[in-house]
Amino acid sequence: MTRLWGAWRLARAVLHGLHGVAIVLWLFPRLDAAGRHARIAWWAAKMLRTLGLALDVQGTFRPGAKLIVANHVSWLDIMSIHASCPQARFVSKADVRHWPLVNRLVDSAGTLYLEREKRRDALRVVHQMAEALAAGQTVAVFPEGTTGDGRALLPFHANLLQAAIATATPLQPVVLRYSDAGHAVSPAAEFLGETTLAQSLWRLACARRMTVHVTVLQAMGSAHADRRALAEHVRQSIAAVLADGIAAHPHPR
Repeated sequence: MTRLWGAWRLARAVLHGLHGVAIVLWLFPRLDAAGRHARIAWWAAKMLRTLGLALDVQGTFRPGAKLIVANHVSWLDIMSIHASCPQARFVSKADVRHWPLVNRLVDSAGTLYLEREKRRDALRVVHQMAEALAAGQTVAVFPEGTTGDGRALLPFHANLLQAAIATATPLQPVVLRYSDAGHAVSPAAEFLGETTLAQSLWRLACARRMTVHVTVLQAMGSAHADRRALAEHVRQSIAAVLADGIAAHPHPR
């Protein structure tokens, strides 16, 4: 039954993905920014539901320009944040451009692409981020640079935070955690190593009573900050809330 239920969820997710591409191609050109953001929030929230995930959001995103800084667990992290902050422009690895279907959707949200293999490309992206922040936009980054296991944080790379410091834009930390019926940190959400998108989708579709917890922390100033010290401060703030969430998770039944 689990495999049948998973196949049903997966088929619906593919259809919803195709629906999203249709919206991007035919509806987005006629919408203003507010209209696009409304569609992004709707589509992201429905995709989570289609895959069987409940969404639990704690805290509030500040209005106006901000740099969202979040821990990185899964490709679902972007959808999880977009469901409640659809205006966020994510910095993503350039590989996503080659993902079928997903690339159209990611492009439509104003994603900024980073070529990690090119050491100087981070400087180009920092300039793009600074321009967006100075224009009052919201940008989101995963400073770990890759996905973790959902329990412990990897070191934070500080270079992308320079965009916020240079424009005196507040940072807003976000804590992401995926739980299921038997785990405070769901193994189905892991997207590590050689895991493919198809494998990840199948595990998610077969998971039982899965929830993505999005905890939005208080915004903090960045003006004149040392970027490495700021990165470590944000990392410790996220790590503390993540540890508390894992400890407070009820025991499996």
